[in-house]
Amino acid sequence: MIHLDANFLIGALRRDSPAVVHLENWFRQGESLATSSIAWAEFLNGPVRPDQIEHLEYLIQGNIIAFGRREAEISSRLINQTGRKRGMQPDCFIAATAICARARLATLNQRHFAPFASLGLQMA
Repeated sequence: MIHLDANFLIGALRRDSPAVVHLENWFRQGESLATSSIAWAEFLNGPVRPDQIEHLEYLIQGNIIAFGRREAEISSRLINQTGRKRGMQPDCFIAATAICARARLATLNQRHFAPFASLGLQMA
């Protein structure tokens, strides 16, 4: 399974985005897709149109993974072990959700998530 970050969801709406190429390849390979409720909320902050939301819901087949207790515990570990930098909390939430689901994370900003690789996050 591959979890899509908010910027990847946004990129999936633009035909010229690298996200589209990756998505096409993953569909050919039979990969299943999902996103965390955190990334989904960031995406919905938009601006996005209802047809774009519907398109992405179809792509991920409604797989929006909730952020619960286990994800909260892992995200706290991520933020504490990577220096408690300001503004990292949403990325920690997204990374923790992917780690808990044993999913690879697809993002167009790998630099933000690189610190979590040594803590169990796998990148797509």
